[in-house]
Amino acid sequence: MFTGIIEASGRVEQIEREGSNVHVSIRSEIGKELKIDQSVAHNGVCLTVVKIDGDVHTVTAIDETLSKSNLGDWQVESEVNLERCMVANGRFDGHVVQGHVDQIGTVVNIDQQDGSWLFDFEYDLSKGNVTVEKGSVCINGISLTCFNSGEGRFRVAIIPYTFDHTNFKSLKVGNKVNLEFDIIGKYVKRLLGQ
Repeated sequence: MFTGIIEASGRVEQIEREGSNVHVSIRSEIGKELKIDQSVAHNGVCLTVVKIDGDVHTVTAIDETLSKSNLGDWQVESEVNLERCMVANGRFDGHVVQGHVDQIGTVVNIDQQDGSWLFDFEYDLSKGNVTVEKGSVCINGISLTCFNSGEGRFRVAIIPYTFDHTNFKSLKVGNKVNLEFDIIGKYVKRLLGQ
């Protein structure tokens, strides 16, 4: 389980295809602290560390992961948000994030607001996901509060710290992002039969 509070930013060093799998090597400041078989969220996608070489760790993404996330768009030098799983006695600063991306969303508008930013996103409503006003959403692994929530769209506000310390600073209109919708909202929706 994760909380959506990004620990570090990494850079893709190498991408290697093997059949339908993709092995991605990422350099980061936490790379030396990782262990093989450890779960780490990469832009919100829970992947297992399969190799470590100094401050570079390697993960493998299968076809299912590539088809439901933006990992297939990664290139060498892509910036990746990283979060290790939450320790049992840690603070829960974000919200419950499973590391299981529900679908891809698209940046449709960015407004700079004299020190902060407003980002608007759209997503395919036919997949059955929803946001609620002032509810939680996870974008590229970042726990955020959404507003202006509507059918297939929502907005988030980004403070300078989050902008500077995550890959939000490199997002442009038309970019694809990983979306994980609030687990509680998903269960309530299912219980209500919607």
